[in-house]
Amino acid sequence: MKLPSIAEIDIADKSVFIRADFDVPLSKEGEVLNNNKILNVLPTIRYALGQKAKVIIGSNIGKPGGRYNQKFSLEPVGRVLSETLGVEIFFPDNSIGEAVKKIGSDMQPGQIMLLENLEFQKGELENSSEFAKKLAECADIYVNEAFSLSNKTTASLSSICGYFEKLCVGFQFKKEIENLDRIRNPERPFTAIFGGDNVSEKLNLMDSMLESVDTVIVGGVIANTFLNVLSGETGTSTIDKTALYNIKRFMSSAETRNIRLILPQDIVAIKGHLNNYQSSFIISGGRMPEDMQVVDMGPATQADYESRLAKAKTILWTGPMGICEDSEFKKGTQSLAKVLAKSDSFNVIIGQDTIDIALESIEDLGRSHISYGGQTALEYIMGQKLPAMEAMEERIK
Repeated sequence: MKLPSIAEIDIADKSVFIRADFDVPLSKEGEVLNNNKILNVLPTIRYALGQKAKVIIGSNIGKPGGRYNQKFSLEPVGRVLSETLGVEIFFPDNSIGEAVKKIGSDMQPGQIMLLENLEFQKGELENSSEFAKKLAECADIYVNEAFSLSNKTTASLSSICGYFEKLCVGFQFKKEIENLDRIRNPERPFTAIFGGDNVSEKLNLMDSMLESVDTVIVGGVIANTFLNVLSGETGTSTIDKTALYNIKRFMSSAETRNIRLILPQDIVAIKGHLNNYQSSFIISGGRMPEDMQVVDMGPATQADYESRLAKAKTILWTGPMGICEDSEFKKGTQSLAKVLAKSDSFNVIIGQDTIDIALESIEDLGRSHISYGGQTALEYIMGQKLPAMEAMEERIK
């Protein structure tokens, strides 16, 4: 079922509850360190304000475990919102209760109330209908603008849907679904790039794409584990031993379907650990010294991957190509970002680390869709049900 967007619902002069994902990193001093998640919701908020709606925003931050903890207050987020939008933000010290109801009733069209951290309440974590009902009391329309959390079952994402006659999604949510649908049904040739760790999780995604992908490119710990299966020579590199059997099975399935599986031709390696190595080496030919570990892909691999990506019409990329804690070993990941920035293909990039490194080197990633959906985006691509979406669909029927 296609969920309506906020632009398809009459919200003029109504009260709207926008469920956002403002789970942003904070400094020790309580300052927002990365405001991308906040910026992503601004188009939906601005639209609601332009429609003279009363805007109530609910979110969580951190893991307070169902009780108040000043460390996880949304006050810093409120400051960023207020400064960015240039408006006053009403900020009660709770997410439900008499103070919230009074502010909600006294608010004028075009004003905003940001509720305190929803996860200060156990009812949120327990998907409590009672808590959801209290949350819904001050609004007429429900807007889900938290796609990244829609694989969870909490009161503000699931139970709350039963207390609204009108429900919709925000602009960023809609954008995520539309772009991820282009990965689920890609224009071919389709190339998928897998890096980072979480090998078993990424293998599940690879398996789900066996009927739609043409080329699979790997890097990072995933590549180490594939190379270990093929040669057994990966030195002290991190590998996922629990995934070895499933990698063999995937390789067999890919070969049967004529899917090109592309592994690094050369790698950058160090002797010792990241905090005490003296120099790095480029190694090719599959022979890996026992006392060395892989930290990035080599220049020949970068050139090879670039030429292969030039042939794709659709590209999915999740996970960095090297151990990016050291800036010296971000080069492989940065090289891919530069390729995608110049590409005429449709690209989706998923994963905070991958996105951060890509944006460090390239301000404009061209046609790429930057997905902050994380694990939820991967689950959606695999065709898994998202509880929050199911709750909305059930109510809209």
